[in-house]
Amino acid sequence: MTAKTIQRAIVHGAPSPLVLIRLLMIPLLLAPAHAQKTPWRQATAAELASVLPSRAQVVNEHIETEMRTASGIVNGRGQFIAGVVLLTAGYSADGKYSHYLVVQAPIRIANFTLEPGDYVLSWLRAGEEDVLNVHFNLAATGQLVGTAKARRIEGPGRVESIHIWPPQDGALIQIGRFSIHYQMAKERSKKTHPVHFLKARPVPVRNCEQTVANLRKAIYCGCEFAVEI
Repeated sequence: MTAKTIQRAIVHGAPSPLVLIRLLMIPLLLAPAHAQKTPWRQATAAELASVLPSRAQVVNEHIETEMRTASGIVNGRGQFIAGVVLLTAGYSADGKYSHYLVVQAPIRIANFTLEPGDYVLSWLRAGEEDVLNVHFNLAATGQLVGTAKARRIEGPGRVESIHIWPPQDGALIQIGRFSIHYQMAKERSKKTHPVHFLKARPVPVRNCEQTVANLRKAIYCGCEFAVEI
């Protein structure tokens, strides 16, 4: 909606200024809903190299990663879920952790949620030939977040050290011949600032374009403000 359009509306006694403010705010209100539906796709090697470290911090050590094994997905907002194999030989983490995982959008696995952050994975045979117990731990402290069962993938599929499949392709984290199902979790709502409107009064037509410019500036500043018309 341009300033001239708003000016014509006011001159002809169309919507009040407060109504116009609400109209200007509609795109902002719709933007979060649109972003939540942003599709995920497989990340390229260059994108993975930009988000996964060549040396990952695991508790008190910086452990090399094997970037040729990296896999991940990214959405239209630039959020990644990506993983890579850890080269733990010679470190105290040897035998404890196998993979490093970067999560930038929350995902639900089994009965727990991985919030945005960095994680390390480890796995053990579950006593069943076709099942692994995979442990998800905080990379910074080693604290266990949750455990999920990875089940053998049926069929002749390709064996990969790690492969993260986007939601539209099955929503799986593959480790070797095994996979764990995940689902995208709802992001925690960000704290917003209230918008306060003072009592409206008629707007002189000569000030209409400046008023619209001020409204746009105030609406898009993203902070608490008061608008007087």
